Amino acid sequence: MSQIRPQDTVERALALARPGGDCVVIADETSTANLRWAGNTLTTNGVAASRSLTVISIDRRVEGAAGVGIVSRSGVGPDQVEDVVREAEKTADQASPAEDANELVPGDSRGRSGWEDSPATTDFGVFRGFAAELGETLRAAEGAGRKLYGFAEHGLTSTFLGTSAGVRLRYDQPEGRLELNAKSADLTRSAWAGAGTRDFTDVDVATLDAGLAERLSWQARRVELPAGRYETLLPPTAVADLMVYLYWSAGARDAGEGRTVFSKPGGGTRVGERLAALPVDLFSDPGYPGLECAPFVVAHSSGRDQSVFDNGLPAGLTSWISAGTLNALHSSRHSAAQAGLPATPAVDNLIMSAESGASLESMIASTKRGLLLTCLWYIREVDPQTLLLTGLTRDGVYLVEEGEVVGTVNNFRFNESPVGMLSRLAEAGATEATLPREWGDYFTRTAMPPLRIEAFNMSSVSQAS
Repeated sequence: MSQIRPQDTVERALALARPGGDCVVIADETSTANLRWAGNTLTTNGVAASRSLTVISIDRRVEGAAGVGIVSRSGVGPDQVEDVVREAEKTADQASPAEDANELVPGDSRGRSGWEDSPATTDFGVFRGFAAELGETLRAAEGAGRKLYGFAEHGLTSTFLGTSAGVRLRYDQPEGRLELNAKSADLTRSAWAGAGTRDFTDVDVATLDAGLAERLSWQARRVELPAGRYETLLPPTAVADLMVYLYWSAGARDAGEGRTVFSKPGGGTRVGERLAALPVDLFSDPGYPGLECAPFVVAHSSGRDQSVFDNGLPAGLTSWISAGTLNALHSSRHSAAQAGLPATPAVDNLIMSAESGASLESMIASTKRGLLLTCLWYIREVDPQTLLLTGLTRDGVYLVEEGEVVGTVNNFRFNESPVGMLSRLAEAGATEATLPREWGDYFTRTAMPPLRIEAFNMSSVSQAS
């Protein structure tokens, strides 16, 4: 890799941009480390590093119109920066007028205190304490007749954002995840647990393994159940998968155009309407402890609710659902104006909270008869107008009777809307950091409570394991 610093690359690209136009430059430097194991044995590990440069050239035209050219390249050296800038300018010259054209966000002093610092990096040392505990856990599992499979990944991305309007912002984003799968010695039973983390110092792999051992023991008895609607306990990871999809679908533009579950019949959006049966909150906060993320917009491209013109726009604590009522939809400045709403940029974390401090264990103890899920997977959208999703249960569905887990049941395909589900919310427990099973590759920073849902729709029996 070139020795030029990413912030110097940003400054060089801005200096090379032609006078009279606007320019946005984003330099990302990423390092990663990983561990993998199978059958109680460490198998592979590795480290990697990458660097990318995005140049966004804006060709200002008459009457506020602007053409936009975007070019992204990996491994750009000092002698290649000008080529990227010129290619972006050529693309901007040939582009149709951008519908989201706007003035760039003016620069201020935010972020400049760390602008000159070297990019942050990760390496295999991030696993030092975790790896020692993992080794002990693998040996204990072998002695107890369990097989553990899984991986741990950690990445750190330093993003440097500069614009011709004077913005100079940088953010260092650590991101880690652990997935742990336990199987019986004959490989007929399986249980899963996962965790998101910033640095692996807060991951207790022995406790996760103990929980998996308990779930494997619950699978000693099997009960076959038909499809139907069941009172269902969703653990935080399953709640995260459903709420993340709800969040991704809560864009202001599509809602304003009548395309989604958040559209009001006859026009407008459902902002201000009650969605949940209980006064739960769903929000994003760049400063949430353990889930910190960039407090400003970093947009490498424009989309329906994202705009390259918004780069550097502050993104703060935003309540999407407040006390059960839809409070905001994520938007760019352009899509917010279209929908007649305040501009509320998307934030890269998601938290749900409720007044209850109940644990999942206490919720199980108070269940007369219902299902307890482990996680969901293969989630797909069926109908955007209702946000109907379908997917499968995985790695353990358990029958709870009179406050006790009495056995495992077959897997199901579900058909359920997160919005409709909230209207049948019977109980919400204590919020905890969790990892979405389905969306862990894309979205790791979540904190969710366990939920009790009345009449969760298990639409058919699945043969998936």
